[in-house]
Amino acid sequence: MSTLLQINSSLFSDEGQSSRLSNDFVARWREQNPEGQVIVRDLAAEPIPHLTAERLQAGLTAPEERTAEQQALAAEGDELIEELKQADVIALGLPMYNFSVPSTLKAWFDHVARAGTTFRYTEQGPVGLLENKTLYVFAARGGKYLGTSMDTQTDLVKHFFGLLGVTDVKFIHAEGLAMGDEIQQQALQAARDRIDSLAA
Repeated sequence: MSTLLQINSSLFSDEGQSSRLSNDFVARWREQNPEGQVIVRDLAAEPIPHLTAERLQAGLTAPEERTAEQQALAAEGDELIEELKQADVIALGLPMYNFSVPSTLKAWFDHVARAGTTFRYTEQGPVGLLENKTLYVFAARGGKYLGTSMDTQTDLVKHFFGLLGVTDVKFIHAEGLAMGDEIQQQALQAARDRIDSLAA
């Protein structure tokens, strides 16, 4: 049975354009995988606390060696990592806020990037431990940044998930959403057409 992890990072939850595109893809995935499991992580509905030194140390401490306080601090990161480990497919709804990823998503990044658990260091550099997963990124943007130096998201997402071992990454962009109704509708339709082609 396949498992899909859906991560929506829009401040507007299901009302955000990136979430809507992500939801469209998940609906198509459900049709093709009726026995599959979907885990939904809405970072607006369930904000993740920013990483602190204490949370970091708790996560890096072996579970059997954690104090009661460390167990409590590491619990959230442990849950996020377990969701990620279970997933065969990841659907990420990604808006652009102030030329970067939402801070809630960055917090998620910080919790799941755990040395010795999701990646390990070697003499040749870090090696990801979460392989054989496919990531679909539904990137919704008010302006048009793809292919320019202002697109700070694409490489960040690729590099981050690559650190974890997720190298099969597919982007579906909807740009210019704040540049008038006609441009918005064209961009959203193009993204939906891309979703249809991926589902097919």
